[in-house]
Amino acid sequence: MGKMMKKIWMFLFFMVPAIVSSQEMMDLQECLRRGLEENYDLRITRNEELISDNNVTLGNAGFLPDVSLNSGYTLRNSNTDQFPAEGGDVVQSRNANTGTLDAGISLDWTLFEGFRVQTNYKRLQEMQTIGELNTRLAVEDFIATLTAEYYNYVQQQLRLGNLKYAVSLSKERLRIVEARYQVGSLSRLDLQQARVYFNADSSLLIQQYEILNSSRIKLNELMGGDVNQVFSAEDSTIVFDRLLSKEELLDAALQQNTMILLTEKNKMLSELELKNLQSRNFPYLRLNTGYGFTHYNYNTGTLDKQRNWGPNVGVTLGYTLFDGFNRSREQKNARISVMNRELEIERNRLALQSDFANMWMSYQNNMELTQLEIESLRNAELNYEIAMERYKIGDLSGLELREAQNSLLEAEQRLLTAQYRTKMYEISLLQISGNVASYLN
Repeated sequence: MGKMMKKIWMFLFFMVPAIVSSQEMMDLQECLRRGLEENYDLRITRNEELISDNNVTLGNAGFLPDVSLNSGYTLRNSNTDQFPAEGGDVVQSRNANTGTLDAGISLDWTLFEGFRVQTNYKRLQEMQTIGELNTRLAVEDFIATLTAEYYNYVQQQLRLGNLKYAVSLSKERLRIVEARYQVGSLSRLDLQQARVYFNADSSLLIQQYEILNSSRIKLNELMGGDVNQVFSAEDSTIVFDRLLSKEELLDAALQQNTMILLTEKNKMLSELELKNLQSRNFPYLRLNTGYGFTHYNYNTGTLDKQRNWGPNVGVTLGYTLFDGFNRSREQKNARISVMNRELEIERNRLALQSDFANMWMSYQNNMELTQLEIESLRNAELNYEIAMERYKIGDLSGLELREAQNSLLEAEQRLLTAQYRTKMYEISLLQISGNVASYLN
C-alpha cells in the first residue's frame, strides 16, 4: 500500500473516530428531558402563557371601580373694571391674586353596561386557555422535532458503521490485489482500480462524519445546551411500533388534536366578541362619587380666605339612540366571523382526516418496505460472501466484486432509509393524535 493509502487509513481509523468519540451515551428520554427544560423557544412560550394567566383578573375585565387621588394649586392674577348700572364711578381692581388649592379623591364605577364586563372576563379566561394550548402545541412540536432528529442521529451513526464496513472490505480487497500484484498474477490496472475503490469509499466515510456531526449539533441546539457537546445515541437500531391502531389514533386526533382545539377556541372568542358588541344594545349605568377640599387665598375683597369641602355622589344612566348604524353593521360582521370560525373547524377536521389517511398509508407501506429490505439485505450479504470467495480463487473479476459490494452497501442504506421513514410517520401519527408525549416514557 502506498504512502497516500496509509495516510488515509490512519486518518479514518485513528484521527476521525477520536473527534466524535464520546464517554457519554444519551437515550431519547434524556434528550427530551434536557430539551423540555432548556430549549429557548419553549421557555419563551411558557413566559407568554404566564402573561395570559396574569391577565385574568376582575380589574382587567372591568368589574372593579377606578379610584383616583388628585391635588393641585392654581394662582390667578386678574384686573377688573366694574360699571354700575345706575351710572357713577367705575370700580377698578388691579393685580387681584387668587390662590386655589384643590385636593380630592374620586371613584368611578360602571355598574351595568349590557353584560360587557362579564363577557370580557370570559374572554380573558378563554385567552388563558389559548395560552395553555399554545404551550401544549409548542411542546408537541418540540417533542416531534427532537425525536425525529434523535433518530436521524441514530440513522447517521448506523450509516457510519456501514461505511466503515465498506472501507474495511475495500481495504481487504486492496490487500489481496497488492499481494497478487507482487507475485505477478494481477496487472497494475487491477491495483489502481482497487486503490480507486478504496479512495472512493474512504471519501464517503469522511463525508459521513460531517453529516453525523451536523445532526449532533442540531440536537444540542434543540436541547438548549453547548452545541459542541459530544455524545452518542444509546439506541443502536431504529425500532418502530408495529401495533398502532388506526381507529384509536383517528378518534384521538378528532377529539384532542391541539390545532382543532385552538380553532374551536377561536370560534369561542368570535362568539364573545359578538356578545361584547351586543352589550351596546342595553343602557349603561355609572356611579361617580368622591370627596373634595378647596382652599382659596385672596388679596382683595371682603374675604381673606375661603374653604370648601365635602362629599359628592351621582349616577349616570344613558343609552345610545343612534350611531350612524355602526352598531348593527359591526354585529352583522361579528355574526359572519362566527360562521367563518365554524367553517374553519369543519375545514380543519377534513384536512386532519386527509393528512391522517396519507400518513397511515405511508406508515403501512414503509413497514412493508422495511420487511422487503431486510430480505434484500440478507440476499446481498450472501451474494457478497459468494462473490468474495470466487474473487479469492480468481473466478470473479474486480468489477463484479465491486458490483456485489455496492449492492451490499445500497441494501444496507435502503433498509436504514425505510426504517427511518417508518419512524417519521409513526411520530407524525402520534403527533396528529395528541399522543406524541408518549416518547417521554
